[in-house]
Amino acid sequence: MVGFLPEQEKAQSPLGLYLHVPFCATTCDFCAFYQTVPKGDAVKRYLDGVAREALLVPWNGKRISTVFWGGGTPGLLKPAEIEALGQTVLRHAGGQPIEWTVELAPATVTPDRLAMLKQLGVTRISMGVQSFDAPLLDALGRQHTPEQIYRAYDLIRAQGFQSVNLDLMFALPNQTETQWRADLDEAIRLAPDHLSTYCLTFEEDTAMWIKLSQGKVKLDVAKEAVFYQHTWDYLNAAGYGQYEVSNFARRGHACLHNLNTWNMHEWVGLGPSAASQHAGWRSGNPADLGLWLADVDAGKRATSDRVELTPGLLAEDAVIFGLRMNAGVSLPQLRKRFPTAAWSGLEDLLPKLLIEGLLVTTPEGRISLTDRGRLVADAIGAEILEAFETSAKVAAE
Repeated sequence: MVGFLPEQEKAQSPLGLYLHVPFCATTCDFCAFYQTVPKGDAVKRYLDGVAREALLVPWNGKRISTVFWGGGTPGLLKPAEIEALGQTVLRHAGGQPIEWTVELAPATVTPDRLAMLKQLGVTRISMGVQSFDAPLLDALGRQHTPEQIYRAYDLIRAQGFQSVNLDLMFALPNQTETQWRADLDEAIRLAPDHLSTYCLTFEEDTAMWIKLSQGKVKLDVAKEAVFYQHTWDYLNAAGYGQYEVSNFARRGHACLHNLNTWNMHEWVGLGPSAASQHAGWRSGNPADLGLWLADVDAGKRATSDRVELTPGLLAEDAVIFGLRMNAGVSLPQLRKRFPTAAWSGLEDLLPKLLIEGLLVTTPEGRISLTDRGRLVADAIGAEILEAFETSAKVAAE
């Protein structure tokens, strides 16, 4: 079943590259991504490891459409290290990527780093602001000040990148609606091209999770819903069109890399903890610098959580992630793309979601979530997953 997609579709579908830069000076209280402090020759070993891992990928001559550097904090790398990492990307890209995004923390933004990113062809900078409120930043364990945000933003704009995104977080401990409105107002005043707004989540093994378990912070689902709805209405009125539950953009500035991922196209992940969906498999690298390097030394990559890509798996994920986008999904197109998936379970579920006002449909067969549905998108995703799996089991009996 591996490689079941028609050769023509595989050739035409976009290929993304995600590169995980694991280095951080400190760990924010909410962060569950793999990261490590860059001690000794860790950065040198990492750069060498990425270059060698890229040689293990069966690129098959396909051009890389989009690149995304996440972390960690890619901005901790020195300009020469950024150049080395960028040259590794360009050696395998088959040409300049259409979109190239790099995440930066405000405290790491410098003119020299930005100049090198621009020289490499980076088109999009995504800066982790989280809040403009100093006490709220402290509560999150962030290592930057509001003043550093403004300085970094001015430097990024001066360099002339095609798109600039700001990440913001809401429903923070003790955050009021007035404070969140002030953060949105300040972001709008700066006029970025794209805004990502995330509700604070409590991931296991984070400092915030420990505070939750100790009763120092509390969940308030009703308050979160108010924040969500307020954000959607407010940013839309300010000219930022919502295209996914957490993402808003001015026309022409949506993140192509994320869109391709949500549409279940292929991407290659390089670096420790990076996931891939490529060449018939979904898998990941070990979330440990040493273990990842050991795999590369042995000529192996993407060995963790290895799952075969079947029509059923891609169909259910294309619906679940597709419904997080405001445009929704075209069921006729997906059925044509994945004809052997177990679609009967979803067909049985759709009337229930329509009656409950969580979903709308068009005569052409495109389905999308209502505002009410987007508030419970994760729960709807779980129902869709169960529907696919149940119908697949029935068909197999």
